[in-house]
Amino acid sequence: MLIHDKPLEAITNYLRIEGGPGTAGQPTAPQFADIARAGYQVVINLAMPDSDDALGNEQEIVEAEGMSYVPIPVVWENPRVRDMERFSFVMNENEGREVFVHCAMNMRVSAFVYLYRVIRLGVPKKVALADMHRIWQPNATWQSLVDQVLTRYGLND
Repeated sequence: MLIHDKPLEAITNYLRIEGGPGTAGQPTAPQFADIARAGYQVVINLAMPDSDDALGNEQEIVEAEGMSYVPIPVVWENPRVRDMERFSFVMNENEGREVFVHCAMNMRVSAFVYLYRVIRLGVPKKVALADMHRIWQPNATWQSLVDQVLTRYGLND
């Protein structure tokens, strides 16, 4: 259970999803201590290692704070269904744990979390979409991925 989110609001595009993970853009090295103090146990990074502001030693920083670290690098210009499937697997594997998911700006994350919530958690699309739209409106590349995944699960109406 999270203690408080206040210090996390300084992280780029931080958004706590009700009943779901904390999401954000790239945290700074010191902000990972705030993430750990807030009660998060797992950090999933969807950014590429060469993304803007990426931390070359992020895994070491996260693990030094007592959290697990899972990198799932997703190419911004070419997100794939298998990236989303890997993300879903990791989220399922960590069910019951407090998960913090980030990328460079919380755009990759918001799309993946939208899909996970709709497919796995049964959250109505309208509710999950509203949270994604608090961060961004997916561009054509990402909307195509969203549509592909929803179609695969028979949820694209």
